[in-house]
Amino acid sequence: MRPLLMLPEMLTFGGGLLVLIGGSFMPRQRQWWARIVAAAALIGVVVVSAVGITAPDQTAFDGAFAADTTTAVARITAAIGVLVVLALAGDDITATARESETYALLLFSTTGVMVLAGTDDLLVLATGYLLASIPLYGLIGLSRSGQAAEAAVKTYLIGALFGITLLLGVTVLYGISGATRYNDLAAQLRGAPVAVVVTGVVAVVAGLMFEAGGVPGHFWVPDATQGAHGVAAVYLTTVPKIGALIALYRVAAVVPHTVAWPLLIAIFAVASMTLGNLAAYGQQDPRRLLGWSTVSQVGYLLVPITVAGHSRLALPSLLFYLIGYTLTNSAAFAVSTALPDRRDLSAYRGLARTRPWLAGALLVALLGLAGTPPTSVFVAKLTTAMAVWDGGLAWLAVVVFLNSLLSLVYYLRWIAPVFQKPEILSDFTTGEWSARTAIIAAALSLGIGVTAGPLWDVLSTAPLR
Repeated sequence: MRPLLMLPEMLTFGGGLLVLIGGSFMPRQRQWWARIVAAAALIGVVVVSAVGITAPDQTAFDGAFAADTTTAVARITAAIGVLVVLALAGDDITATARESETYALLLFSTTGVMVLAGTDDLLVLATGYLLASIPLYGLIGLSRSGQAAEAAVKTYLIGALFGITLLLGVTVLYGISGATRYNDLAAQLRGAPVAVVVTGVVAVVAGLMFEAGGVPGHFWVPDATQGAHGVAAVYLTTVPKIGALIALYRVAAVVPHTVAWPLLIAIFAVASMTLGNLAAYGQQDPRRLLGWSTVSQVGYLLVPITVAGHSRLALPSLLFYLIGYTLTNSAAFAVSTALPDRRDLSAYRGLARTRPWLAGALLVALLGLAGTPPTSVFVAKLTTAMAVWDGGLAWLAVVVFLNSLLSLVYYLRWIAPVFQKPEILSDFTTGEWSARTAIIAAALSLGIGVTAGPLWDVLSTAPLR
């Protein structure tokens, strides 16, 4: 049956419902079972989606949802990203008052992310956007601190503004085309007034930038990463980007050439990577630094979208970057979650002497985010630059290179104290779940970079539209 093509989304949402309802009947000391249920649902998603990669491309619900290689890769990447988050929960929120609710919110938002990644219809795009966004407000506010409350309110207000903006764009595009399916849009928008099409496209792109955490919808990200639990911080800086950026790629692929959409997305990309890098320079809190870092990473991830349909490297490089970034960024945040009381870069002084494996994971993660070989993000940045060069936007490849050099400076500001001799020997008491997760995620990031060929071959089979 066609609806079963959305079985991974059903498993994820059903797991969220089971965790939410079942958790209300269990004492707080036994909420660990909810994490097992959530993990089982996500493992099921990985298995089903892995089988789907080899299946022929299909559509569900009269073409509103694409069950293709791109969707399968997005599902697997999102599920793995949330599994990493669940591993961190072993230290961060175990036996807390809202443990099962946190897992339910994670699964509900992830369902929205998967819907965003596979949608081929503007109405489904809006539905996935709302489902992915609304649980974020609760996740951020569960920390029960002044900073978290401020971040949750800011995220809610900005999310409402950009949600309205996205719905405005959907309304405008539907109004001038009479269609919501992407294939129909591609045909109907060619003869539409350019100014109206530009208005609709800009509104949709801006709305998706909130979900991705890029300029101009980025203002909430640093506050959220600083104030929220480590579980929420890791999730909101990785998984939502998967759905938002793949959704943007699918939209860009159907925008008519009467609109200079590559330049539009290039402007968002340059603004995100440059502003994120510059703002990260003055940060002393490691999580706030990573918050601005993730804004800059959105800029790099937008780069291959500028040549959607113009280079065969565009989609594989975007998918590869999403996989590498999810693991690498998770490793960096996992280190900060393992050391929750170290909220200043100087507090990491001497970490390499007492926790060498954890320091090694942080080194791999931060150098990976900067794009240092042979990490997976380095391969992703290289293929991204090759894609835009191949697509005729060579100047954007130069901007990627220059911004990568700029980012290395503030990552080194965190790395330097890690390998310095401490004035007073400090005991780095770590959360074991988080420490192990950081090491495993960093090792996977490095391993994917070293053995990138087989994965690239799989990603290259994704349809180019």
